[in-house]
Amino acid sequence: MTLKTSWVASANSATTDFPLNNLPYGVFSINASAPRCGVAIGDMILDAAACEAAGLITLEGGPLLQSGVWNPVMEAGASVWTALRARLTELLVDGASEQSAVEPHLVPMKDATLHLPFAVTEYTDFYAAKNHAFNVGSMFRDPENALPPNWLSIPIGYNGRASSVVVSGTPVTRPWGQLKAPDAALPRFAPSERFDLELEFGAIVGQPSKGMVSVAEADDMIFGYVLLNDWSARDIQAWEYQPLGPFQSKATATTISPWIVTKAALEPFRTSTPERERPLLPYLKEPGPMLYDIDFEVSIAPEGKAETVLSRTNYDQMYYSAAQQLCHHTSSGCVMRVGDLLGSGTISGTAKDSRGSLLEMSWGGKEPITLDTGEQRSFLADGDTLTLRGAAQGEGYRIGFGDCTGQIQPAIDLPAWAQEEN
Repeated sequence: MTLKTSWVASANSATTDFPLNNLPYGVFSINASAPRCGVAIGDMILDAAACEAAGLITLEGGPLLQSGVWNPVMEAGASVWTALRARLTELLVDGASEQSAVEPHLVPMKDATLHLPFAVTEYTDFYAAKNHAFNVGSMFRDPENALPPNWLSIPIGYNGRASSVVVSGTPVTRPWGQLKAPDAALPRFAPSERFDLELEFGAIVGQPSKGMVSVAEADDMIFGYVLLNDWSARDIQAWEYQPLGPFQSKATATTISPWIVTKAALEPFRTSTPERERPLLPYLKEPGPMLYDIDFEVSIAPEGKAETVLSRTNYDQMYYSAAQQLCHHTSSGCVMRVGDLLGSGTISGTAKDSRGSLLEMSWGGKEPITLDTGEQRSFLADGDTLTLRGAAQGEGYRIGFGDCTGQIQPAIDLPAWAQEEN
């Protein structure tokens, strides 16, 4: 597929994240106005709520764009998703007959504040990239036993906190927690010293499940995707994760990009999961290509300094797709709801510069990374800004997600009642 041209000139650049081919959904405000549903087009935002109020967009079961979140559109179902995308394309395509009526509802993206684009109902995080699982297992066990016995058969995950999900640009405060050095007799309560990022891809559930769903049905349920940074306190995690897995180490924050890129926009970039090393059980087998060819990048910028690109990788490195994860999630009878968010798990390639976490890049802190500024990092320092970027590359255009950023703030002062008594 080639670039679709728009009368919004900035949408016709080969380098914009938001051409007419994309049309991602977000929520924005101007000055102190209430958050509104909007659509990114080039360097502008189309005020979708205003277009609906003016009669330029009419959706079955509407109005659906007045609540300041995209959940009502998700709830309306796939036929409404298709109709909305078609109508937006009609309004914004080069030569559109209604251009003069639409133009007043465009606002510059640089003037907008972006908000969470949907109300997160629940959040589940997976562990579904083989290179990441192998690296972590090699570090903490050995390469011969790196993968858990179940890993090649089942998408492993844990239930996270919906309350932890924040939009790009929200500061992230270094967490306190119980830390225990291997040679210490007892744990201590202190700010995390091994705070980390995780490059992930988030799938948004747009329709509720009705019993167990197939992989194909799960794929149909997905409304769209966001970039996702699963901030992780590795030292807290090391002490707490046995026997029930991550808890407070993953509860600080989960940052997502502000624009929901629809599944429809990504259709031209479908690609297959890797060849299976062990046959999957029938319920997990894919009916067709379930991944996407999307390039990802991770960068770090110490406070007030230029950024360094740490890693580049691709979503095709995943062993399990979002549709397989969602299918498996329903297999126990677990009900999935509109607005549920599924994190892919850390996306890592085979090379050191394609790993998706500092834990892997620095090999557990044993191989510090030298930044372009000359500073070194094994884990994150206060003031560091982490940015995730992602885009699928088409012919003369790209389908991007916008930046997914967060700056590390120092740990809060410990309340007096929590301090050690003298």
